[in-house]
Amino acid sequence: MATGTGSRLRALADYDVLALTALIWFLAKFLRYAFPPLFPTFRETFGVSNAALGLAFTAMMTVYAAMQFPSGALADRVGARQVIVAGAGVAGAGALVLAVPVPDEVALAVIGGGMLLVGLGTGAHKTVAVRLLSRLYPARTGRALGILDTFGAFGGVAAPAAVVAVTGAALAVPGVGVDWHTLFLVGAVAAGGLAALFLRRVPPADDATGGDGDGSGGGRGDDADGLRRYAALFREPAFAAFVVVTVCFSFAYNGAVAFLPLYLTDAAGLPETTASLLYSGLFVVSLVQLVTGDLSDRVGRLPVIAATLALAAAALALLLVVSGVLAVGVAVVAFGLGSHGFRPVRGAYLSAVIPESSAGGGLGVVRTLLMGAGALAPAAVGAVADATGFAAAFGLLAAAMAAAVAGTGVVAVVDR
Repeated sequence: MATGTGSRLRALADYDVLALTALIWFLAKFLRYAFPPLFPTFRETFGVSNAALGLAFTAMMTVYAAMQFPSGALADRVGARQVIVAGAGVAGAGALVLAVPVPDEVALAVIGGGMLLVGLGTGAHKTVAVRLLSRLYPARTGRALGILDTFGAFGGVAAPAAVVAVTGAALAVPGVGVDWHTLFLVGAVAAGGLAALFLRRVPPADDATGGDGDGSGGGRGDDADGLRRYAALFREPAFAAFVVVTVCFSFAYNGAVAFLPLYLTDAAGLPETTASLLYSGLFVVSLVQLVTGDLSDRVGRLPVIAATLALAAAALALLLVVSGVLAVGVAVVAFGLGSHGFRPVRGAYLSAVIPESSAGGGLGVVRTLLMGAGALAPAAVGAVADATGFAAAFGLLAAAMAAAVAGTGVVAVVDR
C-alpha cells in the first residue's frame, strides 16, 4: 500500500513539473509576443521605422538564441531546476523594466533594454524544459511536448488580446492609468510567483537533467571534449539535414509572427483590431499540437513533420495571393495549424536522436542555430518591407518554408 501511495504521489509530482514548466513557457511566449501587436503603437508614438522595430525584435531574439546552448549545457551540469528558475527571474526583471513609465527621451533605450532581458531570461527555458519532460515521459514525449507547446502558444493568444484590451481601455477612458506598461507589470509579478513555485514543487530527484538527482549528468568533464561531443552530432547525415529543415522553418515562422499584424494592416488592408484578432487566431489553433504530438508517438515523427510543414508552406503562399477577411483568416489559421503542429514533433525527433550524454547541450546547439536564424528574420523582413513592401518580404518567408518541406524529403531518405 505504501508503495502504491508513493507511486501516486510521484505521478502527481511529475504532473506538477509539467504544469509549472508549461505555465512558465506560457509566460515567456506572452512577454515576447506582446511586442508585435505593440509595434503600431511604438511606430506612432516614437516615430520609428519598420526596420528599427524589426532590429529591436531581432536583438531580443538573438539574445534568446544565444542562451540555448549555454542553458542546455549548464543544465547537464547543475540540473534543470536551477536553470529554469534563474531564467524566469531574469525574464521577470525585464518585464519589470518595461512596466515602469519613463520620459519619451529615454523610452526607446529602456524598451530595448527590457526586451533584451526578456530574451535572455526566456532563452533559458525551452531547451531545458524539452529535455526534462522527455526524460520524465519517455513513452509519451510527443504528448508532453505537445502540452508544453500548446501552453506556450496560448501565450501568443493572450498577448495580442491583452494589448487590444489595455490600449482600448486607455483610449476609451483617458487617465485611467492602464496602458501597455500594465501588461509587463503583471508579467513581472507572474514570473516571480512561478519561479518560486517551481523551486518549491519540483522534486530534487528531477533537478538534474541527467536523471541521477545530483547534477552529475553527462555535461561534466573537460569543456573541449564536451564541445567535440556536441559537434560530432552533425556528422550524422539525418541529424544535419534535420537541423537545416528546422532552421528554415524557424526563419519563416519567426519572420511571419513578428510582422503579421503589420502585414495584415499594410498589405492585406485590414483594420488594426481585425489584424490583432487574426493574430490571436494564429495561436488559438495551437491546440493542434496535442493532436500532432500524440499522433507522432503512434505513427512516427517524420510523416507528421512532412504534413505539417507542407501545410504551413501552402498557407504562406496563399496569404500572398488572397484578399478579404475570410480568405486571409483561412490562410492565417492554416499557417498556425501547420506551424504549431510541427513544433512538438520537432522536439520529440531531436530528443530521440540526441544521445543521453549530450542531451542538454546537444539540443541547446540545435536551438541556438534555429533560433539564431529566427532572430535574423524580423530584421530581414523589416528591411525588405521598407525597401519593396510586405508582399516581397513574406514571399521570402514562403520560400524558406518551402525549403524546409524539401529538406524533410532529404531527411526521410538518409534516415532509412
